[in-house]
Amino acid sequence: METSLRTRVRAGDPDAFGQLFDECASVVYRHAVRLTGDWGMADDIVSLTFLEAWRLRERLLPGDDSLRPWLLGIATNVTRNTTRAARRHRTALAKLPPPDPVPDFADEVTQRLADTEELAAARKALRTMRRGEREVFTLCVWEGLDAATVAEALGVATGTVRARLSRARKRLRKLTELELRRAGGEGTDNDGADGCTGQDAVQRAAMVGQIPVSRHRAARSTQEKKR
Repeated sequence: METSLRTRVRAGDPDAFGQLFDECASVVYRHAVRLTGDWGMADDIVSLTFLEAWRLRERLLPGDDSLRPWLLGIATNVTRNTTRAARRHRTALAKLPPPDPVPDFADEVTQRLADTEELAAARKALRTMRRGEREVFTLCVWEGLDAATVAEALGVATGTVRARLSRARKRLRKLTELELRRAGGEGTDNDGADGCTGQDAVQRAAMVGQIPVSRHRAARSTQEKKR
């Protein structure tokens, strides 16, 4: 009988961890990008997540269930810690004297990927949410996990997950309606000039969450082609 991946990971099998990375690195990367909106930080979070998973491997419960919820729960906690550390770093830098002026290289960085711009727009809306609501939204809407699985990953009650998700959706709808009103008289109703409604906010946020394949997966594919 073939030993399950979960059992091999619990036993500290390096090959099993390699397989786990191949299967889930891109999922963890997308989740990190959605939570932070920072491609570089997402790379760091992926590395830290798998290091933490190795450290916590013996705490895995036996079974044949997917390891994806377990990894996403670890990634969420790693993101919290990484974000706090980055915030403390920015606070410390803000206390330093301003640097000397540097040449303007704006022309070299004007090109942006469309998905990056859309992600930034979604992040602006998501920043109005509490952290718990934002985490639940990314896991339920963007990762497609059910409430019970998210509750297990985050260590909270299933009812808490459903309540947070409901509040997150309402906040997105409210924000969209406010933006429509600012756009002009056309936005005083629930429909704007482009046909966008409050409900569309949740749908658009879900669509923006479809992050392209991670750099980790792309790098691995490149290496395989060279072999």
